[in-house]
Amino acid sequence: MAMAGGSDDGSPMMEMNMTPLIDVLLVLLIMFIITIPVATHAINIDLPAPDPNSNPPEVDPITNKIVLTPDNQILWNGESITQGGLVSNLQNSLNFAVEPELQFEPEANASYELAAQVLTIIKASGVTKFGFVGNEKYRQFGSGA
Repeated sequence: MAMAGGSDDGSPMMEMNMTPLIDVLLVLLIMFIITIPVATHAINIDLPAPDPNSNPPEVDPITNKIVLTPDNQILWNGESITQGGLVSNLQNSLNFAVEPELQFEPEANASYELAAQVLTIIKASGVTKFGFVGNEKYRQFGSGA
C-alpha cells in the first residue's frame, strides 16, 4: 500500500486515511455473512403408510448376460451373436411386461473397441436395467489375465 506523507511545509494532511474504514467494513461484512441462516429447501410430503399385510407380486428375475470374448465374439446368454442380432435381442427384451436385467461381462483380454461398440448399442437401445458383473475378478491389478 502506498502512504502519503503530505508536504514538508508543515501544513496538515487533507486526505482521509481509508484503511481503518475498509477494515471496519470488512469485519461487518464477515459478521453479516456469518449470521445469514442456511437456506434449506425442504418440501414436506405426506407419504402413504405401508400396509404390512400386502405382499408385492413376485417378479421372475429374468436376466440376459452379454459376454465379450478375447476373440471378438459377443455371447448372448452363452450363444454367439452379431451386433445386429444384439440390437434385435435388446429391442425384443424391451417388449416384455417386466424388463429383464441386462448383465455385461467382458472377459479379461476382450477388445476395448468391441466393448465400446456394444455399450453404445446398449445405450442407444433404451435399456434401463443394466449392470456390470464379474468385476470382482479384477480387484487385484493383473489378476484377470
